Amino acid sequence: MNCATCGAENREGRKFCAECGSTLAQACPSCGAANEPGEKFCGECGTALTAEPRPAGGQVQAAPAAERRLVSVLFADLVGFTDASEGRDAEDTRELLSRYFETARTVIERYGGTVEKFIGDAVMAVWGAPVAQEDDAERAVRAALDLVDVVSALGAEVGASELRARAGVLTGEAAVTLGAEGQGMVAGDLVNTASRIQSAADPGTVLVGETTKRATEAAVVFEDAGTHALKGKTEPLQLWHAARVVGLRGGTVKFAGLEPPFVGRDRELRLVKELFHASAEDRRAHLVSVVGIGGIGKSRLAWEFEKYIDGLAGGIWWHSGRCLAYGEGVAFWALAEMVRGRAGIVEDEEGDEAKAKLGAAVEQHLPDPQERRFVEPRLAHLLGLEEGVVGDQENLFAAARIFFERLAQQGPTVLLFEDIHWADSALLDFIEYLIEWSRDVPLFVLTLARPELADRRPTWGSGKRNFTSIFLEPLAKDVMGTLLTGPVPGLSDELRERILERAEGIPFYAVETVRMLLDRGVLVREGNTYRVAGEIETLEVPETLQALIAARLDGLTPDERRAVQRAAVLGRTFTLRGLSAVSGVDEPALQRILTSLVRKEIVSLSADPLSPERGQYGFLQDLVKKVAYDTLSRKETKVLHLAAAAHLRGQGDEDEIVEVVAAEVKGEACAMLVRAGERAASLGANSEAQARFEDAAALAESAAVRAQLYERAGMMAYAGTRADAAAEHFESAIAQFEAGNDAHAAARVSARLAEVLWDRGRIEQAIDRMDSAFQVLAREEADADLAALAAQIGRFMFFHGDLALARERVEMALDMAEALSLPEVLSEALNTKAIILIAHERPREGLTLLRYALEVALEHDKPSAALRAYYNLADSLARGDRFEEGAETARDGLALARRVGNRYWEWSFMAQMYAPFALGEWDEVLAMRSGLPEVDWSQARLAFAGLPASWVPIQVHRGRLAEAEALMAMLAELETSADVQERMQYACGKARVRLAQSRPAEALAAAEASMGAREAIGVSSEAIKEAFAVAVEAAFELGDLDKAQELLAVVDALPPGRSPQFLQALAARFRATLAARRGDAEEVERLFKQAAGRFRELSVPFYLAVTALEHGEWLVAEGRADEAGPLLAEGREIFERLGAQPWLERLERVGGVRAEVPA
Repeated sequence: MNCATCGAENREGRKFCAECGSTLAQACPSCGAANEPGEKFCGECGTALTAEPRPAGGQVQAAPAAERRLVSVLFADLVGFTDASEGRDAEDTRELLSRYFETARTVIERYGGTVEKFIGDAVMAVWGAPVAQEDDAERAVRAALDLVDVVSALGAEVGASELRARAGVLTGEAAVTLGAEGQGMVAGDLVNTASRIQSAADPGTVLVGETTKRATEAAVVFEDAGTHALKGKTEPLQLWHAARVVGLRGGTVKFAGLEPPFVGRDRELRLVKELFHASAEDRRAHLVSVVGIGGIGKSRLAWEFEKYIDGLAGGIWWHSGRCLAYGEGVAFWALAEMVRGRAGIVEDEEGDEAKAKLGAAVEQHLPDPQERRFVEPRLAHLLGLEEGVVGDQENLFAAARIFFERLAQQGPTVLLFEDIHWADSALLDFIEYLIEWSRDVPLFVLTLARPELADRRPTWGSGKRNFTSIFLEPLAKDVMGTLLTGPVPGLSDELRERILERAEGIPFYAVETVRMLLDRGVLVREGNTYRVAGEIETLEVPETLQALIAARLDGLTPDERRAVQRAAVLGRTFTLRGLSAVSGVDEPALQRILTSLVRKEIVSLSADPLSPERGQYGFLQDLVKKVAYDTLSRKETKVLHLAAAAHLRGQGDEDEIVEVVAAEVKGEACAMLVRAGERAASLGANSEAQARFEDAAALAESAAVRAQLYERAGMMAYAGTRADAAAEHFESAIAQFEAGNDAHAAARVSARLAEVLWDRGRIEQAIDRMDSAFQVLAREEADADLAALAAQIGRFMFFHGDLALARERVEMALDMAEALSLPEVLSEALNTKAIILIAHERPREGLTLLRYALEVALEHDKPSAALRAYYNLADSLARGDRFEEGAETARDGLALARRVGNRYWEWSFMAQMYAPFALGEWDEVLAMRSGLPEVDWSQARLAFAGLPASWVPIQVHRGRLAEAEALMAMLAELETSADVQERMQYACGKARVRLAQSRPAEALAAAEASMGAREAIGVSSEAIKEAFAVAVEAAFELGDLDKAQELLAVVDALPPGRSPQFLQALAARFRATLAARRGDAEEVERLFKQAAGRFRELSVPFYLAVTALEHGEWLVAEGRADEAGPLLAEGREIFERLGAQPWLERLERVGGVRAEVPA
């Protein structure tokens, strides 16, 4: 028998190798059972046996070394497996056992343990070897508790409800063989004793020894299991029943009092766990929304999940943040809490120190310097550490997304958003954006909300990929009974029934009842339960949860009650210093009061080292805060809010608390609402900012102030793509400014309104507005308003076809942008000037200007201007037949659009399909099209307007005429658009479809209509190129050779430096056909070869194949079929690669010719 470890030969009958001491039996990789060498399947579980190959050349490996180590050993086995197997098919039984082995291994390895072996249906695992961690014992206990739970779930799933697991965990010294794998890694009395402890456990339970209990009791609740006489032990052994995990690792964060048992939500918790692991393993983002009424158990579910995540091995990044209830939520408060927590910044930390911590966190997690420059200032502004503005909402979204994505690339990342029914709409937008945009990263988002969320956001999660909703229903009566009798076993049946009836399945009601009994001294804690120590039979149970909480507050001392009421004014969490400022009580006295309130489980003290609220106090439940707040009189409320405002202003946190102050301080409401709006606007929270400006406008007494606020509200609505609201606010602002004789301001807003009108397709109204605004602003000294308007008019007039006015306004904008140092206006004006030059006069100069426009935008961090520059640069390169460069530039622009989260430009770059169409990358074009929105294509008008010249030809050339017709029908309104580019693109696609429908006369008319725009757009446009090809092909089908000559004359008239090579190649191809009609064979040969050579140089395979086919057809007609073979072979290869079925069918009709290269 050969040793599988060292290869040495041993005599039959030996159990261990004489050379290295390794076991000679072959261990099953699934269950660990011993098998004889050469056996193919395990005799215990039927798993295939795959022996490791013998080392090459018989090389002897070093024998593993052994040493003594402190380890924790887990033994677990199945109970009820025999009964579960009875009557079950043998294959089903084996499948069940295999699933158990797989489940056990997965659970153990998630907690950092090592499976040493499977013995029958038992598993042995080790912590502390080969690598030791200080919390090995705790991980082993957590794994054991999790394992017995998942086995019960497995049994229920397969219809074997009697199937259970039992486990034993023991910690101590053992002999460890370093380097060993599988059986034999750990040996000694500890292993045997752990196995005996497991045997003593009841089904579905975990027993541990004294050492294990002492090492883990800070985070795990244990119950005395008594002494047990175990086989092989001379003295009975004290054992403990591990009940549940109640804190984070090491007990760093745990419930101050006695944590109620977690009941009735096992399935929901299991689902959350499974979704998390699926997200981690599949590397995809997932959103889980937990919804339920107040007190139903949302926070408890999240706490159980947090404890679970905390116990797992491996780097998992946990973040949590709450949404505030006042002021409809402070913009991005919960998100800011998560960033603060990751950077280790507490809420009252000084600016420079906090900025240094944020910088260190960004540097640690973002290796790319360019990303750090983009992300850090935006996160600093989010935290209120820097002045200025984030810019567009997409910039903040992108910065936060990049930050968390980079974390997720290092390890699974969890974001817990609590109370999102209070969230500002911008935060809800961010969460949905994060799930939609994040790709190939294990990012798990868990949100908690009350049902009111559906009123604010009816579409929450709908249609989103990787979204799961969990609605928590009230608990069943028997489960609620367990919640009561578990911690308080002495309750009478009558009182228990009374409480259960009033609770109506709300677990928080039952918990608050126990706390009320504690407050009144009726219950006394004894270990992990409470004992009835007073008169309980006549106790009145409040009717509602609110009444129950009020009864608890009534039971506090006067000082405690006043402290709770004043704390409620400060919010869900508060500092000792803040409460002292509001209440007027000195801090030492308050400290004593708060200590008592923590003991009575009214408030808690945050000890989470990752929380920015570390060291702060907080209400255990938002309902407690609300009831306490509602007990205040209106007069008290106003006085306390004023005191809170004064304190918070003194802390330098005005921007963070302006909304709560504005809610009560009526005299300052307008100014504070404006501050709130500007803060939200600076963070890109457009909806919140719009609402604040609208509220402020309603309170403003001055018409001029109202006008300014309507303008700001309109700007926020426009930024949030709410065009109707934007137009309404801009019109109100114009009216107010005109009433106050402020013509300059009215003109400025009128220019903003013109942009809204243009986007809505009301072109003539937009032009009138812009012209009127320009006449007013041009009479005054040049400023940023006039510069921006001039650049805007230049761009719009180019697309409207008024080139003279476009040039004039662009030059004016450039002069002012240089003089006033306006980089964004400079980039935009250079961009427009460039495309005018490229379309009509000097394309090389235009490309140079475009590159500089892009450089300016990137240097000054103006992503919107940069995206437009990327788009026009890619388009212009394609116009100049530099298709590969154009495609690469479009990919760079697409990457920027996705990085900053600009959906409009992402769609636009995805629709820049002509370069990949020309290059023969047709599958990529179709894949891009599938990513564009279907519901409302006007959201991506620029993107869809380009499809007729690229996507439509592909569908036609692949024989999918119905798809092409459907798209053209959807875009029908473009045919009469005031935008010359849109009309030209549509006519081009219409021409291609009509030709495929065998309607050449209509095709010719549409193609000529498209070509008619060449004076405005230039002959290098892809639509002009495609329209030219269709027009000549249609003329040939009609037999109108004069029309073909007329169309070719358009290309002949172009100066050599302004005639695209692509057009020249098409012209050579068509002239070859004309020469064939004249019978000029020599000219036919020359022109077909010329066309093919140019298409080959340009890397344009489709038209190269068409040219080869037409050349081959002519050769066959001339009786030169042998010469046609290579041409037709090349055409076939290209058409097959492109999937151009109609062209392959045409090629097949070239009779009697082998389309292949002769040998």
